[in-house]
Amino acid sequence: MAQAQAPVIREPRHAPVAHLIRGGVVEGVHYGSVVLLGADSAVDLQLGDIEAAFYPRSALKPLQAVAMVRAGLPLDGELLSLTAASHSGEAPHLVGTRRILELAGVGEDDLRNVPDLPYDPVVRDTWVREGRLPSRLAQNCSGKHAAMLYTCELNGWSLEDYLDPAHPLQRAIAETVEDLTGQAIAQVTVDGCGAPLFTVSLHGLARAAARITTSPAGTPEARVADAMREHAEMASGSGRDVAALMRAVPGLLTKDGFEGVQVAALPDGRAVAVKISDGANRARIPVVAAVLARAGIDRAALAEFAGEPLLGGGKPVGSVRPVHALDPLSPTQA
Repeated sequence: MAQAQAPVIREPRHAPVAHLIRGGVVEGVHYGSVVLLGADSAVDLQLGDIEAAFYPRSALKPLQAVAMVRAGLPLDGELLSLTAASHSGEAPHLVGTRRILELAGVGEDDLRNVPDLPYDPVVRDTWVREGRLPSRLAQNCSGKHAAMLYTCELNGWSLEDYLDPAHPLQRAIAETVEDLTGQAIAQVTVDGCGAPLFTVSLHGLARAAARITTSPAGTPEARVADAMREHAEMASGSGRDVAALMRAVPGLLTKDGFEGVQVAALPDGRAVAVKISDGANRARIPVVAAVLARAGIDRAALAEFAGEPLLGGGKPVGSVRPVHALDPLSPTQA
Protein backbone atom coordinates (compact mmCIF):
# COMPACT_ATOMS: atom_id res chain seq x y z
CA MET A 1 0.00 0.00 0.00
CA ALA A 2 1.33 3.44 -0.91
CA GLN A 3 1.95 5.51 2.17
CA ALA A 4 -0.05 8.70 2.48
CA GLN A 5 1.02 11.81 4.33
CA ALA A 6 0.73 11.95 8.09
CA PRO A 7 -2.72 12.81 9.47
CA VAL A 8 -3.25 16.45 10.33
CA ILE A 9 -2.84 17.45 13.98
CA ARG A 10 -5.88 19.60 14.77
CA GLU A 11 -8.80 19.82 17.13
CA PRO A 12 -10.99 16.91 15.96
CA ARG A 13 -14.26 17.90 14.32
CA HIS A 14 -16.32 15.39 16.25
CA ALA A 15 -20.07 15.00 15.76
CA PRO A 16 -22.85 13.60 17.97
CA VAL A 17 -22.67 9.80 17.90
CA ALA A 18 -24.90 8.79 20.84
CA HIS A 19 -27.65 10.26 22.98
CA LEU A 20 -28.27 9.61 26.64
CA ILE A 21 -32.04 9.20 26.84
CA ARG A 22 -33.84 9.52 30.18
CA GLY A 23 -37.62 9.23 30.21
CA GLY A 24 -37.84 9.87 26.47
CA VAL A 25 -35.79 13.09 26.62
CA VAL A 26 -32.20 13.61 25.46
CA GLU A 27 -30.34 14.26 28.70
CA GLY A 28 -26.82 14.16 27.30
CA VAL A 29 -24.90 13.85 24.04
CA HIS A 30 -21.71 11.90 23.40
CA TYR A 31 -19.60 13.29 20.57
CA GLY A 32 -17.11 11.30 18.58
CA SER A 33 -16.09 10.04 15.17
CA VAL A 34 -16.91 6.83 13.31
CA VAL A 35 -15.76 5.18 10.09
CA LEU A 36 -17.04 2.05 8.36
CA LEU A 37 -15.05 0.53 5.51
CA GLY A 38 -16.57 -1.88 3.02
CA ALA A 39 -14.87 -5.03 1.81
CA ASP A 40 -13.49 -2.97 -1.10
CA SER A 41 -11.79 -0.57 1.37
CA ALA A 42 -14.13 2.25 0.38
CA VAL A 43 -15.63 4.42 3.12
CA ASP A 44 -19.24 3.26 3.42
CA LEU A 45 -20.06 5.49 6.40
CA GLN A 46 -18.34 8.30 8.22
CA LEU A 47 -19.37 10.63 10.97
CA GLY A 48 -17.26 13.26 12.64
CA ASP A 49 -13.56 13.59 11.81
CA ILE A 50 -11.96 10.39 10.51
CA GLU A 51 -8.77 12.00 9.15
CA ALA A 52 -7.47 14.02 12.13
CA ALA A 53 -4.48 12.66 14.04
CA PHE A 54 -5.38 10.94 17.30
CA TYR A 55 -3.87 8.44 19.70
CA PRO A 56 -5.45 4.97 19.37
CA ARG A 57 -4.17 3.93 22.80
CA SER A 58 -4.42 0.15 23.27
CA ALA A 59 -6.31 -0.30 20.00
CA LEU A 60 -2.78 -0.08 18.53
CA LYS A 61 -1.72 -3.35 20.21
CA PRO A 62 -2.63 -5.70 17.33
CA LEU A 63 -0.33 -3.61 15.12
CA GLN A 64 2.43 -3.75 17.72
CA ALA A 65 2.01 -7.52 17.91
CA VAL A 66 2.26 -7.84 14.12
CA ALA A 67 5.50 -5.85 14.23
CA MET A 68 6.97 -8.20 16.81
CA VAL A 69 5.99 -11.30 14.84
CA ARG A 70 7.55 -9.73 11.75
CA ALA A 71 10.70 -9.27 13.84
CA GLY A 72 10.80 -12.98 14.70
CA LEU A 73 8.58 -13.37 17.77
CA PRO A 74 7.67 -17.09 17.63
CA LEU A 75 4.54 -16.99 19.79
CA ASP A 76 1.13 -18.25 18.69
CA GLY A 77 -2.18 -19.09 20.33
CA GLU A 78 -2.82 -17.87 23.86
CA LEU A 79 0.57 -16.22 24.31
CA LEU A 80 0.35 -14.27 21.07
CA SER A 81 -3.14 -13.14 22.02
CA LEU A 82 -1.71 -11.99 25.35
CA THR A 83 0.95 -10.03 23.43
CA ALA A 84 -1.86 -7.89 21.94
CA ALA A 85 -3.82 -7.73 25.18
CA SER A 86 -5.11 -5.14 27.57
CA HIS A 87 -5.68 -7.95 30.02
CA SER A 88 -7.76 -8.02 33.18
CA GLY A 89 -5.06 -9.38 35.48
CA GLU A 90 -6.75 -12.76 35.89
CA ALA A 91 -4.68 -15.83 36.73
CA PRO A 92 -4.27 -17.02 33.09
CA HIS A 93 -2.94 -13.57 32.14
CA LEU A 94 -0.35 -13.58 34.90
CA VAL A 95 0.68 -17.18 34.20
CA GLY A 96 0.96 -16.43 30.48
CA THR A 97 3.06 -13.33 31.02
CA ARG A 98 5.42 -15.26 33.30
CA ARG A 99 5.72 -17.91 30.57
CA ILE A 100 6.74 -15.31 27.97
CA LEU A 101 9.33 -13.92 30.37
CA GLU A 102 10.68 -17.45 30.95
CA LEU A 103 10.96 -18.03 27.21
CA ALA A 104 12.90 -14.78 26.94
CA GLY A 105 15.17 -15.76 29.81
CA VAL A 106 14.33 -12.60 31.75
CA GLY A 107 12.35 -11.76 34.87
CA GLU A 108 9.60 -9.47 36.06
CA ASP A 109 12.19 -6.89 37.12
CA ASP A 110 13.16 -6.46 33.47
CA LEU A 111 9.69 -5.16 32.62
CA ARG A 112 9.52 -1.38 32.19
CA ASN A 113 5.74 -0.94 32.29
CA VAL A 114 4.30 0.90 35.29
CA PRO A 115 3.21 -1.15 38.34
CA ASP A 116 -0.55 -1.34 38.76
CA LEU A 117 -3.35 -3.38 40.29
CA PRO A 118 -5.35 -5.79 38.09
CA TYR A 119 -7.83 -4.11 35.74
CA ASP A 120 -10.74 -6.43 36.55
CA PRO A 121 -12.60 -4.93 39.55
CA VAL A 122 -13.31 -8.28 41.23
CA VAL A 123 -9.71 -9.45 40.82
CA ARG A 124 -8.47 -6.05 41.98
CA ASP A 125 -10.62 -6.13 45.12
CA THR A 126 -9.34 -9.60 45.97
CA TRP A 127 -5.78 -8.43 45.37
CA VAL A 128 -6.28 -5.50 47.80
CA ARG A 129 -7.93 -7.68 50.47
CA GLU A 130 -4.92 -9.97 50.33
CA GLY A 131 -2.63 -7.01 50.91
CA ARG A 132 -0.91 -7.34 47.56
CA LEU A 133 0.74 -4.27 46.08
CA PRO A 134 0.66 -2.97 42.51
CA SER A 135 3.03 -4.88 40.26
CA ARG A 136 4.34 -4.72 36.71
CA LEU A 137 3.01 -8.23 36.11
CA ALA A 138 -0.55 -7.28 37.06
CA GLN A 139 -0.61 -4.14 34.90
CA ASN A 140 -2.84 -4.68 31.86
CA CYS A 141 -0.03 -4.25 29.28
CA SER A 142 2.41 -6.73 30.85
CA GLY A 143 1.90 -9.33 28.11
CA LYS A 144 2.91 -6.81 25.45
CA HIS A 145 5.95 -5.72 27.45
CA ALA A 146 7.06 -9.30 28.08
CA ALA A 147 6.79 -9.98 24.34
CA MET A 148 8.80 -6.83 23.63
CA LEU A 149 11.58 -8.16 25.85
CA TYR A 150 11.40 -11.56 24.11
CA THR A 151 11.61 -9.91 20.68
CA CYS A 152 14.63 -7.90 21.81
CA GLU A 153 16.35 -10.98 23.24
CA LEU A 154 15.83 -12.90 19.98
CA ASN A 155 17.30 -10.08 17.92
CA GLY A 156 20.20 -9.27 20.21
CA TRP A 157 18.79 -5.82 20.99
CA SER A 158 19.36 -4.11 24.33
CA LEU A 159 16.74 -4.77 27.00
CA GLU A 160 17.01 -1.93 29.47
CA ASP A 161 16.02 0.78 26.96
CA TYR A 162 13.46 -1.14 24.90
CA LEU A 163 10.87 1.65 25.38
CA ASP A 164 13.07 4.33 23.84
CA PRO A 165 11.45 5.49 20.56
CA ALA A 166 14.90 5.28 18.95
CA HIS A 167 15.33 1.61 19.99
CA PRO A 168 15.38 -0.90 17.07
CA LEU A 169 12.22 -2.54 18.44
CA GLN A 170 10.25 0.71 18.53
CA ARG A 171 11.53 1.73 15.10
CA ALA A 172 10.32 -1.64 13.76
CA ILE A 173 6.92 -1.07 15.39
CA ALA A 174 6.68 2.43 13.91
CA GLU A 175 7.46 1.07 10.45
CA THR A 176 4.73 -1.55 10.80
CA VAL A 177 2.21 1.04 11.99
CA GLU A 178 2.96 3.17 8.94
CA ASP A 179 2.78 0.14 6.64
CA LEU A 180 -0.56 -1.16 7.96
CA THR A 181 -2.29 2.24 8.27
CA GLY A 182 -0.93 3.46 4.95
CA GLN A 183 0.12 6.79 6.44
CA ALA A 184 3.09 8.40 8.11
CA ILE A 185 3.17 8.93 11.88
CA ALA A 186 2.52 12.55 12.75
CA GLN A 187 3.70 12.52 16.37
CA VAL A 188 4.98 10.21 19.09
CA THR A 189 4.16 10.35 22.79
CA VAL A 190 4.13 7.92 25.73
CA ASP A 191 1.20 5.63 26.49
CA GLY A 192 -0.02 4.97 30.01
CA CYS A 193 2.14 1.84 30.29
CA GLY A 194 5.29 3.72 29.24
CA ALA A 195 5.55 2.44 25.66
CA PRO A 196 5.81 4.81 22.69
CA LEU A 197 2.41 5.70 21.25
CA PHE A 198 1.96 6.83 17.66
CA THR A 199 -0.65 9.06 16.09
CA VAL A 200 -2.84 7.63 13.34
CA SER A 201 -6.15 8.71 11.87
CA LEU A 202 -9.35 6.81 12.57
CA HIS A 203 -9.47 5.98 8.86
CA GLY A 204 -5.91 4.64 9.03
CA LEU A 205 -6.70 2.52 12.09
CA ALA A 206 -9.63 0.92 10.25
CA ARG A 207 -7.41 0.26 7.22
CA ALA A 208 -4.84 -1.43 9.45
CA ALA A 209 -7.44 -3.71 11.03
CA ALA A 210 -8.70 -4.67 7.57
CA ARG A 211 -5.14 -5.42 6.46
CA ILE A 212 -4.64 -7.68 9.47
CA THR A 213 -7.84 -9.69 8.96
CA THR A 214 -7.50 -10.10 5.19
CA SER A 215 -3.86 -11.21 5.12
CA PRO A 216 -3.09 -14.76 3.91
CA ALA A 217 -2.85 -17.60 6.39
CA GLY A 218 0.50 -17.93 8.07
CA THR A 219 1.49 -14.30 7.71
CA PRO A 220 2.29 -12.30 10.85
CA GLU A 221 -0.99 -10.41 10.41
CA ALA A 222 -3.06 -13.60 10.15
CA ARG A 223 -1.26 -15.18 13.09
CA VAL A 224 -2.14 -12.24 15.31
CA ALA A 225 -5.76 -12.17 14.11
CA ASP A 226 -6.18 -15.92 14.60
CA ALA A 227 -4.66 -15.83 18.08
CA MET A 228 -6.86 -12.97 19.27
CA ARG A 229 -10.07 -14.45 17.83
CA GLU A 230 -9.41 -17.96 19.10
CA HIS A 231 -8.30 -16.77 22.56
CA ALA A 232 -10.44 -13.68 23.05
CA GLU A 233 -10.31 -13.87 26.85
CA MET A 234 -6.51 -13.72 26.78
CA ALA A 235 -6.67 -10.54 24.68
CA SER A 236 -8.95 -8.91 27.25
CA GLY A 237 -10.66 -10.81 30.07
CA SER A 238 -13.41 -13.29 30.84
CA GLY A 239 -15.96 -10.56 31.59
CA ARG A 240 -14.96 -7.97 29.00
CA ASP A 241 -17.22 -6.76 26.19
CA VAL A 242 -14.54 -7.10 23.48
CA ALA A 243 -14.14 -10.82 24.22
CA ALA A 244 -17.93 -11.27 24.22
CA LEU A 245 -18.19 -9.45 20.90
CA MET A 246 -15.60 -11.71 19.26
CA ARG A 247 -17.48 -14.76 20.56
CA ALA A 248 -20.80 -13.40 19.29
CA VAL A 249 -19.66 -12.49 15.76
CA PRO A 250 -17.74 -15.30 14.03
CA GLY A 251 -14.52 -14.11 12.42
CA LEU A 252 -14.58 -10.69 14.05
CA LEU A 253 -11.34 -9.20 15.37
CA THR A 254 -11.79 -6.29 17.75
CA LYS A 255 -9.66 -4.33 20.20
CA ASP A 256 -10.54 -1.51 22.54
CA GLY A 257 -8.41 1.30 23.90
CA PHE A 258 -8.68 3.82 26.70
CA GLU A 259 -10.45 7.11 25.98
CA GLY A 260 -13.31 5.54 24.05
CA VAL A 261 -11.47 3.88 21.17
CA GLN A 262 -12.39 0.64 19.44
CA VAL A 263 -11.50 -0.98 16.14
CA ALA A 264 -13.07 -4.08 14.60
CA ALA A 265 -12.68 -5.96 11.32
CA LEU A 266 -14.06 -9.01 9.56
CA PRO A 267 -12.17 -11.49 7.35
CA ASP A 268 -13.57 -9.93 4.16
CA GLY A 269 -12.12 -6.51 5.02
CA ARG A 270 -15.18 -4.75 6.42
CA ALA A 271 -13.83 -2.62 9.25
CA VAL A 272 -15.09 -0.21 11.89
CA ALA A 273 -13.20 2.33 13.98
CA VAL A 274 -14.78 4.45 16.71
CA LYS A 275 -13.53 7.26 18.93
CA ILE A 276 -15.79 8.65 21.66
CA SER A 277 -14.52 12.15 22.36
CA ASP A 278 -15.12 12.12 26.12
CA GLY A 279 -13.74 8.60 26.50
CA ALA A 280 -17.03 7.18 27.78
CA ASN A 281 -17.26 3.40 27.73
CA ARG A 282 -21.04 3.58 28.05
CA ALA A 283 -21.17 5.03 24.52
CA ARG A 284 -18.32 3.04 22.96
CA ILE A 285 -19.85 -0.41 22.75
CA PRO A 286 -23.41 0.61 21.66
CA VAL A 287 -21.92 2.75 18.88
CA VAL A 288 -19.62 -0.07 17.74
CA ALA A 289 -22.55 -2.51 17.72
CA ALA A 290 -24.72 -0.10 15.71
CA VAL A 291 -22.02 0.36 13.06
CA LEU A 292 -21.44 -3.40 12.85
CA ALA A 293 -25.16 -3.76 12.22
CA ARG A 294 -24.79 -1.20 9.43
CA ALA A 295 -22.00 -3.40 8.08
CA GLY A 296 -24.46 -6.29 7.78
CA ILE A 297 -23.94 -8.20 11.03
CA ASP A 298 -27.12 -9.85 12.29
CA ARG A 299 -28.73 -7.56 14.86
CA ALA A 300 -29.74 -10.54 16.98
CA ALA A 301 -26.06 -11.38 17.48
CA LEU A 302 -25.47 -7.81 18.65
CA ALA A 303 -28.42 -7.51 21.03
CA GLU A 304 -26.36 -7.85 24.21
CA PHE A 305 -24.19 -4.91 23.14
CA ALA A 306 -26.98 -2.32 23.08
CA GLY A 307 -25.56 -0.79 26.25
CA GLU A 308 -26.37 -0.72 29.94
CA PRO A 309 -29.80 0.64 30.93
CA LEU A 310 -29.99 4.05 32.58
CA LEU A 311 -31.55 3.65 36.01
CA GLY A 312 -33.90 5.88 37.95
CA GLY A 313 -34.85 4.74 41.45
CA GLY A 314 -33.24 1.43 40.64
CA LYS A 315 -35.44 0.84 37.58
CA PRO A 316 -34.62 1.26 33.87
CA VAL A 317 -35.75 4.68 32.64
CA GLY A 318 -33.56 5.10 29.57
CA SER A 319 -30.37 4.13 27.79
CA VAL A 320 -27.54 5.29 25.59
CA ARG A 321 -28.67 5.11 21.97
CA PRO A 322 -26.58 5.66 18.85
CA VAL A 323 -27.73 8.64 16.81
CA HIS A 324 -30.14 7.98 13.98
CA ALA A 325 -27.39 8.37 11.36
CA LEU A 326 -25.61 5.33 12.78
CA ASP A 327 -28.62 3.20 13.58
CA PRO A 328 -31.53 4.11 11.29
CA LEU A 329 -33.72 1.34 12.73
CA SER A 330 -33.60 2.81 16.22
CA PRO A 331 -36.32 5.21 17.48
CA THR A 332 -36.04 8.75 16.13
CA GLN A 333 -34.00 10.87 18.50
CA ALA A 334 -34.49 14.60 18.62
